[in-house]
Amino acid sequence: MTMGHTTRNPIRPDPGLESPASVPPRRGPIRRVLRWMGFFCVLAAALVFVGFLRFADSVTTLKPPAEPRADAIIVLTGGYQRIDQAVELLQKGAGRRLLISGAHPSTTPKQIRKMTQGSADLFSCCVDIGYDALDTIGNAEEASNWIHARGYRSILVVTNNYHMPRSLAELAYVDPDIQFIPYPVVNSDLKASDWFADPNALRVMLAEYAKLLLAGARNIVGLRHTGLRSASLGDQS
Repeated sequence: MTMGHTTRNPIRPDPGLESPASVPPRRGPIRRVLRWMGFFCVLAAALVFVGFLRFADSVTTLKPPAEPRADAIIVLTGGYQRIDQAVELLQKGAGRRLLISGAHPSTTPKQIRKMTQGSADLFSCCVDIGYDALDTIGNAEEASNWIHARGYRSILVVTNNYHMPRSLAELAYVDPDIQFIPYPVVNSDLKASDWFADPNALRVMLAEYAKLLLAGARNIVGLRHTGLRSASLGDQS
């Protein structure tokens, strides 16, 4: 008996099933969250870096007005060079009165006058010394009290150039209706185009930029502490 050739039908896969190799792997929710977190971290780092470059450019190119003039002058302590410049502005008539904000309680008006070589008459008539401010927030609060007590509307603000953006931000927060005119005291370390190669100058700039970001975030959410010595002592009693 002749055996017929039997043709075997190949096993065909169910058309509803696909090869595992053709199915893209599914990303779990944790992986998606981590991917988005990484993206936002990179974006935030880029924004912070660009912000620092803008901050550094504004600080290093900041110049005092050619003909400074305001109702009064405020200098934020932190260096004798600032006070010298503020007293000189007062002598030239750039403002009617000067507030030296944030002086140490042990510092006397006589010591400051001798240090600046200002006249006794000038200090007795037109210079006020504030001892309450503990930090830049305190400077702004102390300045605000002084401004409103005397009815001033425009103020020359004297401080270092790298400290100016944060100082203006704090002053504008407590007194948005007052005109604050920056008069930067230029730090010689930042004049050179290669200041970023100087570890000390770079450290100062990075620290001040971080403080500026913190101040901006704090002012947005309204989480502020008092920067006045008298208020701090009152809280402890």
